[in-house]
Amino acid sequence: MKRILIFQTAFIGDLVLVSSLIKSVAKTYSEAEVFLVCKKGYEAIYEGFQYLKGVIPYDKKGIRGFASKLKSIKFDAVFSPHRSHRTATLLFLSGIPLRVGFDTAGFSFLYTRRVKYRRNVHEVERNIQLLLAVNKAARVDLKPELFVSKDEVGKVREKFSLEFPFAVISPGSVWPTKRWLPEYFASVGKYLIEERGLVPVIVGSAADIPVAEKVFRQIPFAVNTAGKTNLRELMALIAGSSVVITNDSSPTHFASAFKKPVVTMFGPTVKEFGFYPLGEKAKVAEIPLYCRPCGIHGGKRCREGHFKCMRDLTPEKVFPLIDEVLKDGDFAEKRDVGS
Repeated sequence: MKRILIFQTAFIGDLVLVSSLIKSVAKTYSEAEVFLVCKKGYEAIYEGFQYLKGVIPYDKKGIRGFASKLKSIKFDAVFSPHRSHRTATLLFLSGIPLRVGFDTAGFSFLYTRRVKYRRNVHEVERNIQLLLAVNKAARVDLKPELFVSKDEVGKVREKFSLEFPFAVISPGSVWPTKRWLPEYFASVGKYLIEERGLVPVIVGSAADIPVAEKVFRQIPFAVNTAGKTNLRELMALIAGSSVVITNDSSPTHFASAFKKPVVTMFGPTVKEFGFYPLGEKAKVAEIPLYCRPCGIHGGKRCREGHFKCMRDLTPEKVFPLIDEVLKDGDFAEKRDVGS
């Protein structure tokens, strides 16, 4: 095969985790050019990624026009973890000879090879099944990976005057019920300062500014970068950090890709969905409840009206997990943040 396409236009976290599939495809077909289609606006995530020939942004408009664009590139195969009807239709119209997708995808009959969607396994392992269905001898690499240069880390540290080791705190989420309480994040921030000597750096998008401000106002000496970074700068902050404390959201997967210690709060969602943090220093903070999980993405409000999955997950339950992932004191200054 001369040209191979990976198609993933879902959320940022899904896009980060598809890096394992990209690497495995590139290593298996070392002579081929590998391209990625992602949602427009997310292409910066894969800047400098050595396993890709190029990234093609898609704004999810004009199926026929975009299909024609893909057809003109003459791909030999496409692997699609994305399971929407739109994606299956678009790839069918692109005329790519080998189209590999999951059997649970919308309009899955439009794929030339349908692969069983495995539940209760991590997303990276699930995605790799697409490749193994075509090549059982594939060179599989299950570790997510992204690239950020030391220069990028240096510039973002300079931008926010980060002269000391720091921890990233990510209190936001698109889904309200996936957000741990701001006062709990604040308690963790104080703990990181007092017990670990780490400056808490709060991150988030423009939409996360209100919750980030609530956390920031409660932590002395914290730095609030919410709404002040682009994707590359967010990645650089995570790559340069000593530890990441986050909700079940994309910073979890960025931390995995940069091999960072990470503690992730799981409330309405569970590890069995396959989106937990990976790595030797990755921990999930959660408590057992009869009502968990309440949905794949959480929701706008607790269906039971008590929100115990987050309220009862107190900071005191999280402190030991932070100590565990940081027990060797191997902070960012001692690490090579580049890939």
